[in-house]
Amino acid sequence: MTEKVDCIIIGAGMSGLASGIRLSMYDKKVLILEKHSIEGGLNSYYSRGKRKFDVGLHALTNFVNPKDKGKPFNKLMKQLRIPYEEFKLSPQNYSLIQFPDKKLKFSNEIALLTEEIHQNFPTQIDGFIRLLDHIRAFDEVNLNNETVMAKTVVRNFISDESLIEMIFCPLLIYGSAWENDMDFSQFVIMFKSIFLEGFSRPEGGVRTILNLLLNKLKEAGGEIRYKSEVTRIISHNNKITGVEINHSHIIECDQVLSSMGLPETYGVVSEFETLSRPAVGKLSFCESILMTDKKPRDLGIDATIIFYNNRPHYLYQKPTTLFDKDSAVVCFPNNFLYDKFEDDTHEGVLRVTNIANFDLWNDLKSSEDKAHYKEQKEVVYQNAIEILKKCGLKSDYQMLFKDIFTPTTIKRYTQHFDGTVYGSTDKSRNGKTPIDGLYIIGTDQGFLGIVGSMLSGISMANLHILQGDLK
Repeated sequence: MTEKVDCIIIGAGMSGLASGIRLSMYDKKVLILEKHSIEGGLNSYYSRGKRKFDVGLHALTNFVNPKDKGKPFNKLMKQLRIPYEEFKLSPQNYSLIQFPDKKLKFSNEIALLTEEIHQNFPTQIDGFIRLLDHIRAFDEVNLNNETVMAKTVVRNFISDESLIEMIFCPLLIYGSAWENDMDFSQFVIMFKSIFLEGFSRPEGGVRTILNLLLNKLKEAGGEIRYKSEVTRIISHNNKITGVEINHSHIIECDQVLSSMGLPETYGVVSEFETLSRPAVGKLSFCESILMTDKKPRDLGIDATIIFYNNRPHYLYQKPTTLFDKDSAVVCFPNNFLYDKFEDDTHEGVLRVTNIANFDLWNDLKSSEDKAHYKEQKEVVYQNAIEILKKCGLKSDYQMLFKDIFTPTTIKRYTQHFDGTVYGSTDKSRNGKTPIDGLYIIGTDQGFLGIVGSMLSGISMANLHILQGDLK
């Protein structure tokens, strides 16, 4: 008996789950296919040493008051019909951009960053305020926007390259597929989500978000099938007819939403030879997750996230070594402003994320010298300890547990080519592909962050399946 559904969604990450919910609400027969046994994709969790760890999520961006109806997070909640309060969000204390000669604080109120720039870069403040006005007026989610590199635009407002580097640092490492720059539309998405709205953390971390989405999907009548790798997207005369899973079973459908990534999606299309070859992203990461007997505030740190850079300029690029020892995102999940909701991490949690070279790690992992791979992971850990010291963390703590993962882990659990995290520099802003009925959602559609990823899934479902293509 032939199995047939209305729409197949590839990947049970944030965009896949959100699009599945949206379509199921309108009585579409939806099947989400997930290669692994757990949902979440780049933003998931795992257990080790009787502890649960988030991966991907340092903080949820786009923090707003529930009454701010026009903001992305509240638009998202309305589309998914999930009450704002169920996310149990606690805002950040403040975050820090730390360069060798200057530091800039920012919080969920843009006034703090504005004052910091006024104090540290007094000749640039007027230009920064004009940049703010330009960003607020810009329609970053317009699907017809052309790709324009952001630094070119920003230099029309700010002349100090050091300030430009500091502003770009958090935005690049939280979402750019480009090395050392990003598309201006994506720059505005990240600027608004990080500097104008801000960071928060749901009580329970990423599991809270995923559980809300899974419950809503079930309630709406959608289905997830785990351990179901899409090995072929089947098309005939450039039109979708179905997918093959695990090299055997075929499911028929007329529409596919893929969150695999653009190169990865094209790589399994049956008419592959007719398609272009999208660029494979170069940015991947390694991360040290450390558990201590004391929380960061007891060790002299009250910042929530520190964007650390030990060079005059910020090198957001694939390193020529295993990992970049001189820059990192340092996250302290204990340092959100827990008031209404609890800090569910009873131990100290320190997360240090470095840009890494997939090719070098993959060669190391593939070699017969397995001990050397473990030794280099220890080097990553020791470097994390040094960075924590340079961020001001006192050393009078006991390390209770540590876990270090590399780009090969990202490749294993996401199937993204080269362990890339932010996808290809070739984006499909309107979600379309040359194959009728095949659409791209998630990172390679172009909406960034967890909130952006969910909005991507919803927007493409609305545009192409619930409301039809753009005319």
